[in-house]
Amino acid sequence: MFAFGGGSAVGRPTSTRAGRAAALAVTVVCLTYAPIAVTELWPYASPGAPAIGEWLLGRSVSPEFVAEAVRDRIGPYSRSLAPLIVHSVLGGLLMLLGPVQLLSAVRRRIRLHRIAGTVFAVAVYVSMAGAALYLVRTPPEQAFSGAAFWIVLATILVGTVGSVTLGVLAAIRGLPDLHQRWMLLCYGFLMTAPLLRLEWGFLPSLYPGLSIQDINRVAIMHLGSLVSFGALLATRALDRRTTVPGLAGSWCPGPVLVAAHLAGAAGLAWITAAFLGQGTGGRRLLLAYVVPYAVTYGVIAVRAARARARGADWAREEWRLHLAALCLAPAFSAVAAPVLERTMGLDRLTALIAGVGIGCGVLAYAAVTVVSLRVLYGRELLKRQGASAAGREAVVTAPAGVPAAAASREGDH
Repeated sequence: MFAFGGGSAVGRPTSTRAGRAAALAVTVVCLTYAPIAVTELWPYASPGAPAIGEWLLGRSVSPEFVAEAVRDRIGPYSRSLAPLIVHSVLGGLLMLLGPVQLLSAVRRRIRLHRIAGTVFAVAVYVSMAGAALYLVRTPPEQAFSGAAFWIVLATILVGTVGSVTLGVLAAIRGLPDLHQRWMLLCYGFLMTAPLLRLEWGFLPSLYPGLSIQDINRVAIMHLGSLVSFGALLATRALDRRTTVPGLAGSWCPGPVLVAAHLAGAAGLAWITAAFLGQGTGGRRLLLAYVVPYAVTYGVIAVRAARARARGADWAREEWRLHLAALCLAPAFSAVAAPVLERTMGLDRLTALIAGVGIGCGVLAYAAVTVVSLRVLYGRELLKRQGASAAGREAVVTAPAGVPAAAASREGDH
């Protein structure tokens, strides 16, 4: 459900070794995680039932780490076990459908793409409904890994449902380029699940003795930025157009980008000071946020500069819009943290972690929204210009003696 065709420059990726390697890596992760997701919650319903994820984690980290993870989840999950099992099983199905959808779009297998896409959308809605029941029934402070993790999960849920809905609407309206962007963002949000499990596997070796709750706190510092960045890279790989209909000027001119940088720098300074005031744990969380953020910023900035150098106006515009959004993410987090602290009664560190954890994902969603509006505005502009030109032509070619107003009305029929 990533593209329904609609233009030779949209839907077929530029073939590069890096692109093929990335697509292969994502496919391997999805296929590997699918059975893990399907069996993950079986032991909670039937003790002793096989769970592939627990088995792998016990051997890659330690049985004690697995026991801690299970112990911390028993209480919160027991309130909503049936909806969570539905959520987990359908999550495994979505991992399998993702590569099918991408390959069917690229290979132009339209019928397969539409059938699998319908199944994909329904599975997203039902799976997210199960997750929503868990979140509604579980107070944030009693959730697995605490209130910050609950807030991040709720934000991912909203982003996933919103992006799949807008993707479906774009497909219905015959907008394959926008459909593709929203569905890639949706799948990016879904990829937070397998990527979190990967971090469970390698972060304990980087931070020995860290609890599962602290591991999750480190992970949510950058998961939102990583998955949305991956969705952007895939979007640009699948869209080779140098321009789009109605593209004129920029919605992100120099002054706007400068202002976004200044706001982002202020937000980043506030976040840095706040984390440094939290001791060793705060410095660890700051590092987990800043390093991926800096890498993401560097890649997007370079891609925007390269697009400008080769005269690819549309690519440059999209990269710049996402760059501005990324710059604003720390500013958003700096505002969100005290708001969450006051409205939800959180302690300062928990509110800070939650605010930073949702910033990049929320702003990436906003960037795709602005890109979509940019495309729709350009098409509407061309439509109005065409209607105006047709009206003028009707007036010019009107027979002698026919009033201009009447000729104009005739041209409208």
